[in-house]
Amino acid sequence: MPPFASVTDATFLGPVRTAPRYRFWSFRDEFPGLEAVDADGWSVPGELYAVSYVVLRDRLLPLEPPELELSVIELADGSGSLSMRVRANVLAGAVEIRHPDGWLGHLAARNGS
Repeated sequence: MPPFASVTDATFLGPVRTAPRYRFWSFRDEFPGLEAVDADGWSVPGELYAVSYVVLRDRLLPLEPPELELSVIELADGSGSLSMRVRANVLAGAVEIRHPDGWLGHLAARNGS
């Protein structure tokens, strides 16, 4: 479950995919992170939410792990979105996710579901 799932002030807008210029990582199977790359990227599936800047600042960002930072990513349709991305030089021990269903598919596969 994403860390923002309990935030009642976020509105689910639907499923999205990133542009094919990211790699996707699992950190201890606790949270995922996107990494922008020049080669070997893929279109990572995800979810888009509308959230106010106040909620983002006061409720979401304080809960994010130190391995991630707020950034702008490119979506498959060419638009942009705020997203948490992997900070530089923090991939030690991370496992790359290539599951076609993204984070939730990765976790289900790891748990044998």
